[in-house]
Amino acid sequence: MRISKIAPEEMSPRQQEVFERIAGSRGRLGAPFQVWLQSPELCDRVEQLGSYLRWDSSLPLRLRELALLIAARRFDAQYSWNAHVDVAVREGIPQGAVDALARRETPVFDRDEDQVFYAFCTELLAEHFVPQELFDQMVGHFGEVGVVDTVASLGNFTMLGMLLNTFEVDLQADREPPYPDISGYARVEA
Repeated sequence: MRISKIAPEEMSPRQQEVFERIAGSRGRLGAPFQVWLQSPELCDRVEQLGSYLRWDSSLPLRLRELALLIAARRFDAQYSWNAHVDVAVREGIPQGAVDALARRETPVFDRDEDQVFYAFCTELLAEHFVPQELFDQMVGHFGEVGVVDTVASLGNFTMLGMLLNTFEVDLQADREPPYPDISGYARVEA
């Protein structure tokens, strides 16, 4: 990691307060929070947003995890991918779709709503806009609240990917690199 983790004895009172709250609710302070803790106010707010989007969002868990994988791949965030890919598959995202996404190929999903969700997320990330028909399909499947939660998820998960890559958070030693065109924190020929 490009910056040092803050030892508990070196934390300001506010950093200690945020550290204890997050570690108490999550059981530990994960890698991104070790970076965000440099700015304890930001860390506190980002964790609250992330907690809602990961655990309480209106979206089914499989799609929360798919949004994370889509954003992770868009920003080549291997740490995020490795931390969430198994949950996505366990929750019903087909392994073949996950493998295609990792290779930057268009995945095929078992459920129409998952295909619409993928199309919406990738269109928004790539083009910054979504056509009315795709928007209407999203509302039809997930309601307006679901569309709002989807956009917020993409924003949060892309911020996460940028943070992990900028600070070169240590990749999980027990995981294979997920992307054929990325090695460590650099692009390579696939």
